[in-house]
Amino acid sequence: MNPSGRVGFPQMAAHPDIQSEQAHIDRAYARVEAMRAAAAARRQEVLANGRGGTHQAREERDVIVRSSLAREEQLKLGSEALVFGRVDQLSGDAFHIGRLAVSDDDQEPLVVDWRAPVAEPFYRATGRVPMGLVRRRHFVTEGARIIGIEDEILDIDAAEQSDLVGESALLAALERSRSGTMRDIVATIQAEQDDIIRAPLPGVLVVQGGPGTGKTAVALHRAAYLLYTHRFPLERQGVLVIGPNPLFLRYIEHVLPSLGETGVTLSTISGLYQQHRPVGVDRPLAARVKGDVRMAKVVARAVQDRQRGLRADLRVPYGAYSLRLSAAASADIVQSVKRRPGPHNARRRQVEGLVLRRLFEQLELASDRAARTGLRESPAEMDFEDFAEDVRHLPEVRLALDRMWPLLLPEELLHDLYGARALIELAGRRWLDEAERKALRRSRSESLEAISWTVADVALLDEASVLLGPRRRRRPDDPPLIRTFGHVVVDEAQDLTPMQLRMVARRSLAGSMTIVGDIGQATGPRSPDSWDDVLSHLPARKPSRLVELTVNYRTPLEIMEVANRVLAAAAPHLRPPTSVRSGGRAPDVRLAADPRELAETSRAEAVALQEEIGGTVAVIAPASLVGLLTEAVGAATEVRLEAPVSVIGVAAVKGLEFDGVVLVEPAAVAAESAQGLRALYVALTRATKRLVVVHTEPLPEVLELTSAGQDPPPGERP
Repeated sequence: MNPSGRVGFPQMAAHPDIQSEQAHIDRAYARVEAMRAAAAARRQEVLANGRGGTHQAREERDVIVRSSLAREEQLKLGSEALVFGRVDQLSGDAFHIGRLAVSDDDQEPLVVDWRAPVAEPFYRATGRVPMGLVRRRHFVTEGARIIGIEDEILDIDAAEQSDLVGESALLAALERSRSGTMRDIVATIQAEQDDIIRAPLPGVLVVQGGPGTGKTAVALHRAAYLLYTHRFPLERQGVLVIGPNPLFLRYIEHVLPSLGETGVTLSTISGLYQQHRPVGVDRPLAARVKGDVRMAKVVARAVQDRQRGLRADLRVPYGAYSLRLSAAASADIVQSVKRRPGPHNARRRQVEGLVLRRLFEQLELASDRAARTGLRESPAEMDFEDFAEDVRHLPEVRLALDRMWPLLLPEELLHDLYGARALIELAGRRWLDEAERKALRRSRSESLEAISWTVADVALLDEASVLLGPRRRRRPDDPPLIRTFGHVVVDEAQDLTPMQLRMVARRSLAGSMTIVGDIGQATGPRSPDSWDDVLSHLPARKPSRLVELTVNYRTPLEIMEVANRVLAAAAPHLRPPTSVRSGGRAPDVRLAADPRELAETSRAEAVALQEEIGGTVAVIAPASLVGLLTEAVGAATEVRLEAPVSVIGVAAVKGLEFDGVVLVEPAAVAAESAQGLRALYVALTRATKRLVVVHTEPLPEVLELTSAGQDPPPGERP
């Protein structure tokens, strides 16, 4: 660490043990290849035996094939290093730490899995608390080749130690150019991150972390750790990871496979309700109302309002008889079934049964009366099942049942609710004011397929699906209506509305969750003031825990000094994380005269940044300028994070990082976002090396980026 207290760029001298360590790693790689070959051979051997045999033999063969394929997939290392460290214990034992466990032919460990208890000191030991270590060794690698070794002697009497574990290895990793996909941090996990990764499984763990603290990576590594430690329940129950948008999911999708875990489900919040892909956009007030927890009561009341008695008596001709169900009797039936448990659609059969029973009782009385008066002969004994089969399909009976207790899809319920002022008034007048009820109104569509559902609608459809249940009777082999998971990870959770959080809670089997985010980056329609606002909508079967990541590894100090001024104005009660890296250069500012020059300057700056620093460069812009800038830069319409230069709207950039960022029109970024300055804070903190600001409108005062010499004429670079 340099005298200023900030980390500089590491210089690693040649280490005398490189050759011997390389030999050990080569041996481990060879063993991995042998293990993969053995798994493939076992699979081929089983498949060669054919598909015949008993049912049990076929089942056993399928299990072996699946297990072999999973093992082969687990042993794929790609370009990531197998081994990244070593711990030397006071006892004299030494263990190499890596992505997965590897043993030699005699079952002696060549590599210990990073999640194993013996590996814990690699991440958590300090000079004051060495945890039984005398030395910790970090390898800096390129694939399978060691290019540097860093040793830490864990001795309280040694020279002053950094708070960072494996400082040189960490900084070497941080300085690597971005490739458009998130890398795992398994080789450079820091102590405060490891505390979170290895936290107990039960309950809700909330991880508050500002920009660059590695909260997303920590959450993913926690999922991998829990699968390793609690393999038996979680492999069967499943682990769900929820991200803010599909672009983010593409960014993180390789992290867990690189850690040997391929069975985790990734989804956006809208993807949890798979029947629809939201394409519509709500007006701001409508989005706020639909996300409010009061809508749970509105939807429940909307279902109840469809459970109602008949307006007029039902008359059913049956042979020589005319059977009648009075409107009052129909209301009694509805009230009786309302008091019974179960989803709405499942109780339709109870309503039907009671209606048919009332009609049958009338038939019995009428026929007995006719026989007694001699008007007709006494009929043969009647059977209710035969009667019910005859009557239930009569048009007048079907219409009456559909009026009293209609079978509904969630889409039908919401479509009817939005399209009828009377239904909105009935369902919402106790909980929503007049403006809020009006915001829910929407013109009816010609068909359900033509409806443009919005992101906020999805949570209401999910709520309705639970209240309604399936429309048809479920078969034993039908998948569950809502799949639950043994552990749920939610990233950028601060942006989820209360109704979306209810969606998440339904997917949790036992209330075990990891909730990750930053209140300071809350840009959704309903920004929470604290994590208590979020926790109030999540399972409370076990006490929740709140932990905070305090170190910003990603964003250079010079950029964070600017961003922190924005945070202080947007959320003065929040404390920003501490940056440990210096980029050596403050953000540059470019002033353009008009939109055309704005686009050209942005393009030129992005190209120049990419040529200068390599890696990936993002042009981040307000939604109103994305089209113009995409055309000017020549970027793909669909964002490709692996491209050298991409154009991304500020709404989709959360959770991503780039080597360089060109931030366009900060004033418009703030003006067009629901949470203004917080959206600007997000945009400012995406760069790992360089930031350039391009604008035509006056910059927000909180940026303080207009000092002399920082606004040269367009095209002139210092």
